[in-house]
Amino acid sequence: MKAGQDEIIRKIKDKAKELGLEACNWVPASSLNEEKTHFESWISGGMHGEMGYMERNTDKRLNPELLVEGAKTILVVLQNYFPEKTQDDKEAPVISKYAYGTDYHFVLKDKLRKLLQFIQNEINPCEGRPFVDSAPVLERAWAKKAGLGWIGKNSNLISVEHGSFFFIGELIIDIELPYDEFGLVRNHCGNCTKCVDACPTKAIVAERVVDARLCISYQTIELRGELDKNLGGQFENRIFGCDICQDVCPWNLKSVPHSEPGFEPHPKLLQLKKEDWNTMEKPLFNELFKNSAVKRTGFKGLQRNLKFLGNG
Repeated sequence: MKAGQDEIIRKIKDKAKELGLEACNWVPASSLNEEKTHFESWISGGMHGEMGYMERNTDKRLNPELLVEGAKTILVVLQNYFPEKTQDDKEAPVISKYAYGTDYHFVLKDKLRKLLQFIQNEINPCEGRPFVDSAPVLERAWAKKAGLGWIGKNSNLISVEHGSFFFIGELIIDIELPYDEFGLVRNHCGNCTKCVDACPTKAIVAERVVDARLCISYQTIELRGELDKNLGGQFENRIFGCDICQDVCPWNLKSVPHSEPGFEPHPKLLQLKKEDWNTMEKPLFNELFKNSAVKRTGFKGLQRNLKFLGNG
């Protein structure tokens, strides 16, 4: 590799680090032919539940050139969200760690825009578009291709260095970049089945296959209408998302607290006691979750979830 190419790689990775990203690597934009069968089988099995958007734009999920005209390179980044502290009251209803602070879509997309601007100004003029879990991109597949980890039995990307408490973001651009030399990360799960065994609703139905209809995260966030009564009493006090399969993963012993100010929780949030959640009214909900991912389910959705716990 030429010295100039080494310099480009170093500059981009240094900028990603400056932005507070845990990792950044990139690969040529190409079709995800290997992932096609797995994804289509998951959809045809109905495991996406009511997430109709997963059925749409399958071609775009598999071919990045349909998302960004002339796509040449996909940069993949990781953003740590592991908190320093969790909820004080162990009897209180639990929300996923990723939802403690500002909605990650805003935080990570802003960083990707800055990274794009840096590439445009300091490396080479180009056109591009950032993606953060809000467009038809198979982010874990691209992260795996970029050598950032392997897909665990719970279908999450797991990093040797960072565990799995991170968000994945992509930047698709229309120029080629010199590529760092890396190999694909081999699967390190081995015979471990801790995530499979710990899932209270048995949503991990096969290796790397999660039936969303059984997943607590899907039930408490994505599902509209009534929750599945057959899962009553199995949510282990979760009311928004679920970290159980990550909490038990040995690789997350490597997790260290993030340093992203945007992910710091509202001062009152972690102090809420069980009765505070059960008597919460909308003004407090709006105060706590003004810019949070919890707004996805809304106040009524949170009430529904709390009621379901009471009926379990």
